[in-house]
Amino acid sequence: MSARTKARKRALDILFESDLRGLDTGATLAERQDAIAALNSYTVTLVEGVAAHRAEIDGLLGSYSEDWPVDRMPVVDRNLLRIGVFEIRYVEEVPDAVAMSEAVSLAKELSTDDSPAFINGLLARIAGLAPIETSAQGSTDDEIQEVEARTHS
Repeated sequence: MSARTKARKRALDILFESDLRGLDTGATLAERQDAIAALNSYTVTLVEGVAAHRAEIDGLLGSYSEDWPVDRMPVVDRNLLRIGVFEIRYVEEVPDAVAMSEAVSLAKELSTDDSPAFINGLLARIAGLAPIETSAQGSTDDEIQEVEARTHS
């Protein structure tokens, strides 16, 4: 598992915990940073970025999901989508295809059988809004992994 994949999973854990417990994301992040000496900097970037842009991210999710208000989405899916949208909209060095692939992969591991398709479809709609600055869009899985490997170096 790559360092960024681990960072995404840890960010999901923090966002999930905050969401489930109704806590401020910053407080949960601070607790985790105190408990885990070497919290990956990309984890912090993701959590802080999602928190800073949550209103816009949730607005996009609400606008582009069909018949699924954000507050009714499963907590894991909602937070995977938030991370994916943040990466698509704000993290230029991560290609949209990689952000989508990572979110779908985590959904396969951690959520329901229907979640990967739902997350993939919703992120694909939202990615259409973001400027495409990489040739990795529409790439094969091998090409996506190669881009992801270069991104982590």
